[in-house]
Amino acid sequence: MTNTPPTRTPSPSTPSSDVDVLIVGAGISGIGAASHLTSLRPGTSFAILESRDAIGGTWDLFRYPGIRSDSDMPTFGYGFRPWTHRKSIADGHLILDYLRHTVTEYGLARHIRFGHRVVSAEFSSTTKRWTVTTHQSGSRKKTRFTARFLFLGTGMYDHDAGFTPEFTGIGDFAGTVVHPQHWPADLDHTGKRVIVIGSGATAVTLIPSMARTAGHVTMLQRSPSYVFSLPAHDAVAHALRSLVGHRRAHRVVRRKNIFLTRAVYKASRRAPKLMRRLLIANVRRQLPRHFDVETHFTPRYDPWDQRLCVVPDGDLFKALSAGRASVVTDHIDRFTKTGIRLKSGQELTGDIVVTATGLSMSPFGKIRLSVDGRETKPSDTMAYKAMMLSGVPNLVFALGYTNLSWTLKVDLVCEHFCRLLDHMDAHGYDTVEPVLDDPAVERVPYMDLSSNYVLRGIREFPRAGTSGPWTVEMAYERDVERLREGPVEDGALRFTIGTPAPTRPRPGAAG
Repeated sequence: MTNTPPTRTPSPSTPSSDVDVLIVGAGISGIGAASHLTSLRPGTSFAILESRDAIGGTWDLFRYPGIRSDSDMPTFGYGFRPWTHRKSIADGHLILDYLRHTVTEYGLARHIRFGHRVVSAEFSSTTKRWTVTTHQSGSRKKTRFTARFLFLGTGMYDHDAGFTPEFTGIGDFAGTVVHPQHWPADLDHTGKRVIVIGSGATAVTLIPSMARTAGHVTMLQRSPSYVFSLPAHDAVAHALRSLVGHRRAHRVVRRKNIFLTRAVYKASRRAPKLMRRLLIANVRRQLPRHFDVETHFTPRYDPWDQRLCVVPDGDLFKALSAGRASVVTDHIDRFTKTGIRLKSGQELTGDIVVTATGLSMSPFGKIRLSVDGRETKPSDTMAYKAMMLSGVPNLVFALGYTNLSWTLKVDLVCEHFCRLLDHMDAHGYDTVEPVLDDPAVERVPYMDLSSNYVLRGIREFPRAGTSGPWTVEMAYERDVERLREGPVEDGALRFTIGTPAPTRPRPGAAG
């Protein structure tokens, strides 16, 4: 695969403003949905609305040094299109290239409308259609689209702004402060003293990459995270590809990686003390004997209360062992002119401070949803099979796993969506709406990770239920049963055939 720059290619033909399915987002979820529709329902018309000027979503937006996947690519890639590059933990530009090739292979470019930020979407029970309003980039012009179904592939993060805490004295710092989500193209860190605030996936990605040319990189963290080293290249995958070809190898490697990842997760939940010892022992083996692992790499929480941070080939530990990087575990008192003063009294001197302090969660791209003129807040709804919203007709969304590759869930949602459309067409149904009428179902958060970004933003998301199709399963094997193998018909779904809509309950309400 070759890496080509992102372009805004003119479409061979202009897609209609009225389609069967309107997909919001041309990232990995939206491209996945469009590919499934193309292959499984070739007669279905669709358009993709993308607010930016290029495909890729996260993988085009983020440009910080070393950006890469934190999941293995045979499972983070699509099930229908094998990952063929030697790297299993892949650089961002390789992922973006994979998505571009998918767009080309499935002929999706002519369906994409770039520069269209969706601001509102209203469903009418009279017309049985969605009316979607967009703002076009670079102008105040509004454009409207109509569709039978709305598919939200917007991810779960706010692409406009990351999260940065309020730091006392930050304006006094004479150097450069940058958030990874808004990385300046002209930022040169060669020979510079760099302080990276944070201990999550972004921080452990940035540090070894910047340490190659920086004068020194300091990882400043309030508390440690679990850091897990994996080979960047999968020797088993490479051998199988040579023996049986890419497609057959893809199926085997994908199953292998799902099994291993699920096994680590289950072991972490069932035997957290044992997994804690194993994970920390893995870190000790890769660092010098004198290194204070107890302070810097021994978290206070159990494994998988938050996501594990993956480092390919132990690159973070190599940078620390070579002295190109160091770790400081302390709390920030304030910024100074030359760096950061800590609560302990120590002062870190730096030329560049990177605030790898997290992302901001935002449900469905901050789109204003309404049904028959009544606004529907996502937090007032319940998630049906983690892909539809109670009280909202003809809407499907894709939110991936937190403990496994995101795209595994996207593939299953898209498959079930196509089966749902087949079922509706076969029976002449116009609309489908999940209705919660079981008073025994309790409302719980959509995800239960204790990460700060989740705790800050999860209240704005749909709620999950405690039983039935209202549970949000972060378990691939269970979702295979209900999304791939289970029936489409369900007692919680209400289908209509061109009849006036009944009085609808409040989203998520019982009765």
